[in-house]
Amino acid sequence: MTSGQDGTTTARPTSRDVARAAGVSQAAVSLVMGGKWPGRVSETTAERVRAAAERLGYRPNLAARNLRTGRTRTALLVVPALTNEFFAGVYTGAARVAAQHDFGVVLYPSPDGIGPARDPFPSARAALDGILASSMAADTLTNLRGDDTPPIPLVMLDSDPAGNPGATTVNLDLADGIRQIIDHLTAHGHRNFLHLASAVESWTFDVRARELAARTAPLPDTTVRTIHSALTVEDAVTATETALRTSGLTEPTAIVCDDDKLAAGAYKAVRRLGLRVPDDLSITGFDDLSLATAIEPELTTVRLPAEEVGAHGMRALLAVLDDREAETAPLPVELIVRGSTGPAAPRP
Repeated sequence: MTSGQDGTTTARPTSRDVARAAGVSQAAVSLVMGGKWPGRVSETTAERVRAAAERLGYRPNLAARNLRTGRTRTALLVVPALTNEFFAGVYTGAARVAAQHDFGVVLYPSPDGIGPARDPFPSARAALDGILASSMAADTLTNLRGDDTPPIPLVMLDSDPAGNPGATTVNLDLADGIRQIIDHLTAHGHRNFLHLASAVESWTFDVRARELAARTAPLPDTTVRTIHSALTVEDAVTATETALRTSGLTEPTAIVCDDDKLAAGAYKAVRRLGLRVPDDLSITGFDDLSLATAIEPELTTVRLPAEEVGAHGMRALLAVLDDREAETAPLPVELIVRGSTGPAAPRP
């Protein structure tokens, strides 16, 4: 029973009521509300059922359904940290798709960052239907997946597909992001690069380094010097300032940064040395975080569609749970050109 605004009680709408309102069978309502409609009913029918359910205020009896199906309809999203807004976007996208299928998403920052993630439950298998893990390695999730056969379904996001046996992987086209950066900078005459790389050992940063080397190696009279920094603005300032003071004959005209926080640190180092962005040094980032437009000049950076990563990851997990083929094509990224890049400054 439900209570109306006037204090009266009305019968709680049932799946039969939804079926009647949508002009479909109860079986179709069950498929749509259970997230099992793809390939069985049309998108138009599914939308009609969802609209009727929302209009009537219908909510399926999840407790009864979970007992019947043996599912908890809960997924765990494991991330290295909560301080990076990229992971907030991943969660938003995953939760949006999950809600459409009556799933919940629990966000869990690994206490040890990229290291082994401890099981936050008495038993992950009893509490979860599947796991999403962003920017981590599969072997860090061993404690979560346990020794059961088969293990809890796992979808890795922004992770090494070759290093994740038994896991579905959804990635960004990071290599194309680096290609776009190098094409943009070389078109402006840049040939001497400083790569401000993340000191975190991670597949996502390894891809950027490998592609940068591959794209610049064939170019004549081109140099790339790589320095590493922790993923903080303060460390990036120190690393960049030291590198620029000791650049010697291969003085760079552009700094390619592994992410936007490193780029912000590079800005501060450049200005401490009395140089200007982009007149003396062009700077690029990676991520397109909110700080990219908070610094001046605004940062040229690769936009990563974080919400789409989460959404695609959740769809992939749902596909795995339903024994369907998951869509795992790399998601496109886009170079957003702003004021931090320009023509290469002439060098003596």
